[in-house]
Amino acid sequence: MNIEFSGKIWFWRGPAPWYFVTVPADESQDLKAISSFVTYGWGVIPVVARINNTEWTTSLFPKDGSYLVPIKASVRKAENLEEGDTVTVQLEVGE
Repeated sequence: MNIEFSGKIWFWRGPAPWYFVTVPADESQDLKAISSFVTYGWGVIPVVARINNTEWTTSLFPKDGSYLVPIKASVRKAENLEEGDTVTVQLEVGE
């Protein structure tokens, strides 16, 4: 399954701070429908993600009915991204 969407980068200031983009509701529903086939534990879904020219392997985290795409520091640096930037994210979900 391949998914593409746009969203804003936001910063979570929790005990382990991280940057994320939230997968929109419709795409999150599609992911939830296949999650039992692709998850490897507590609902996370392994994906290959891409923003512009940068591709990385990560896992989507379920949160409040949606999924979150973690945006690594190396990705933000390579693409010159900051909190609040709107990005187009491509996801390849393994099955």
